[in-house]
Amino acid sequence: MTDTLTSMIVATALLIATVGSSNAVCSVPVRAYPEDNALRRHYKLDRHALVTRHNVTLTRADALTGLSVGNGQFAFTADITGLQTFPEYHERGTPLCTQSQWGWHACPNPDGYRLADALEEYDVAGRKVPYASGAARSGGYLPAAEWLRANPHRLHLGRIGLLLAKSNGSAASIEDLTETSQTLDLWSGLLASEFKVEGQPVQVLTVCHPTRDILAVRIESPLVEQGRLRILLAFPYGNPDWRNAADWDHPDRHTTQAQIAGCQADLTRTLDADRYCVRVVGSQGTRIRSTAPHQYEIDRQDNHVLEVAFTFCPEPISESVSGFEAVRAAARDHWERFWHSGGAIDFSECTDPRAAELERRVVLSQYLMAVNCSGDRPPQETGLVYNSWFGKFHLEMHWWHAVHFALWDRLPLLERSLSWYQSILPAARATAQLQGYEGVRWPKMASPDGRDSPSSVGVFLVWQQPHPIYYAELCYRAHGDRATLERYRDIVFETAAFMASYPVWDEAGQRYVLGPAMIPAQESYGRYRRSTLNPTFELAYWHWALETAQKWRERLGLERDAPWDRVIRHLSRPTIRDGVYAAIETEPYTIFQDHPSMLCALGFLPQTPLIDPAVMRRTLDRVMAEWDWPSTWGWDYPVMAMTAARLGEPARAIDALFVDAEKNRYLANGHNYQSPRLPVYLPGNGGLLAAVAMMAAGWDGCPDRPNPGFPDDGTWRIRWEGLRRMP
Repeated sequence: MTDTLTSMIVATALLIATVGSSNAVCSVPVRAYPEDNALRRHYKLDRHALVTRHNVTLTRADALTGLSVGNGQFAFTADITGLQTFPEYHERGTPLCTQSQWGWHACPNPDGYRLADALEEYDVAGRKVPYASGAARSGGYLPAAEWLRANPHRLHLGRIGLLLAKSNGSAASIEDLTETSQTLDLWSGLLASEFKVEGQPVQVLTVCHPTRDILAVRIESPLVEQGRLRILLAFPYGNPDWRNAADWDHPDRHTTQAQIAGCQADLTRTLDADRYCVRVVGSQGTRIRSTAPHQYEIDRQDNHVLEVAFTFCPEPISESVSGFEAVRAAARDHWERFWHSGGAIDFSECTDPRAAELERRVVLSQYLMAVNCSGDRPPQETGLVYNSWFGKFHLEMHWWHAVHFALWDRLPLLERSLSWYQSILPAARATAQLQGYEGVRWPKMASPDGRDSPSSVGVFLVWQQPHPIYYAELCYRAHGDRATLERYRDIVFETAAFMASYPVWDEAGQRYVLGPAMIPAQESYGRYRRSTLNPTFELAYWHWALETAQKWRERLGLERDAPWDRVIRHLSRPTIRDGVYAAIETEPYTIFQDHPSMLCALGFLPQTPLIDPAVMRRTLDRVMAEWDWPSTWGWDYPVMAMTAARLGEPARAIDALFVDAEKNRYLANGHNYQSPRLPVYLPGNGGLLAAVAMMAAGWDGCPDRPNPGFPDDGTWRIRWEGLRRMP
């Protein structure tokens, strides 16, 4: 089979229909796959064995390891019962939420706060440039900045849990559960949970529809017929808290209107100016009753089986709701086709003792990223599991959330979110104009409408600016057609226009300088933002992205842009001190904490004229020897691996992926743990997938041997298929 035909088959396997505004739809676009047999003829690995040997099985409750089902637009995270029965228990670990890409809420804004109320001027080459730092003179944030940071915030759409009664009528606690067993079947997307209460068995099956925001549940237990097991559906108010998405203490601030007829209920939720709808459909004999404001109980007493489907949507639901078996079948078909398409890596023939764990992390990360990060907007760092940073998405992290989709030949799952950048072009252009720049300046901590959030750090970051050019280039490498060039030309050219206008001309040095009023990817330099110049990574990224934008002009038959070329030719070179790259040109040069982002200049990025591999090798040596690991983040280890691979040190690349550090820990559910505050960190999972794909499939200019990023010593006999080379 030719490479072209191969690309066509796999691209077809994940085609995604065009999506309108998320505020108007509640379903995921349908993915069109080829016949399973076509995929199986092309791919040779036993993918079923590869995936299912990493099904997650839990035998006891663990506050950190909730398990999620979802479709990229909508997800539900459950405890050991398969539902959200004991949310208080999980508050000390990973909170349980029902979340979507479209579900947001803003508290009233009686003072009419605007971003203009959070601006602070910074001196940049003799001119005043406003930044939304939101700084109060007494420290902290201004009231306007506090409100704008917290609003809008992502909603917990509703708790769906069990009400379990013991024989004496009291409520069963999580300690009353015995013989607990729970398995997430990755191949079918089905979560199966079993336990006993006072010796009585309970089985709960939980599954999410792949193209509609429907959660379907099947419960089988004698307790159903005895009236001792019911389903609780409860709705909270939105919560402008950094982490907690639910406010259960103010029932008077929101309304739930219900129309209940037999085994169906249509619920309309109103929270200030925001609204969404929920339809509940039970199997024959199901009863749905309102038992308190915003609270409904669902049960039946004529049978020991209870099946219920819950549909969530931002608008009234007109479509009929599929029952449990239909949702289960749709999910099974979707996930089987998902695993049969795209890339796969089998580590079963490796003799290195770390290989099995790496395979587990890779397989589970693919599932988690598909569930949480494949929607039509960039995801938050905790995906659809629970809130962090109020549920907003961080665009500097979008690279880690999405680039791996292209490398694993699931490009449509990246492209799906790129239309959002096109939708916020006017807002990004307005930001650039406000600050006196050309083109578009992309936000950092963004709301769905593209508004940036005031921050003492975020608004000064710039490493997210070149990202859309990187995404567009990945799309072109996959499609190679003019239609792709036309589709993303505005994003590429307007991004480049900003990047060319942002550097300051240093007459004395005859060079362009990045900064000040800037914080690099390594945020340790936040307090130096008025003086920081020329971070190593950002310089290399600026050069690569502007040169790539020029290639786009040439592909479209346009002349190279002369001002862009001037910046490319005269951009400052990274600073070298003691034979290694400093993080920034100015004092304190390098702080050995947080992200070792200077390594991104060759690893995350391909070779550019700005970087000397010999100097980068010494820089990697120093980082590995002296860096403060507790202060790092989950994507730093893939960064080190990618740098080591490009430098021809594959053994060190493997070592980097297995640095013994708390933030390089992967839980039983596959999530990359960071801290009690942030037990879920999907940039670590996405970074791992990007690094492993690169190490296996290679990169532009890599050594001409199989698996160039893995040691060639016989211990890493990996087999892979369906991966794409990294730039």
